[in-house]
Amino acid sequence: MEERSFKSDFEQNDFHQDSEVSEVSEVSESKRTTQKQKRVIVDFPGWMLESLDREANRVGVTRQSIIKLWLAERLTGESRAYEEKRKKNI
Repeated sequence: MEERSFKSDFEQNDFHQDSEVSEVSEVSESKRTTQKQKRVIVDFPGWMLESLDREANRVGVTRQSIIKLWLAERLTGESRAYEEKRKKNI
């Protein structure tokens, strides 16, 4: 999947408002699908659940799917940033 860059927060928000998850996430790039699933219980404030539900409905996925997608994106980004930083220090 091609890394996107945005000129402004407005441009990024417009992109995310107009994009479906399937358009920005490729199945061929999914990882760890064979790992055993583990259940986690997380308490969220009501306003956060409402926001998650709105976004999940907007893109046509479940609340659980949007949480997993966002966490995976964040963890992948953090991992890439760490590797880039590590390479610069070598």
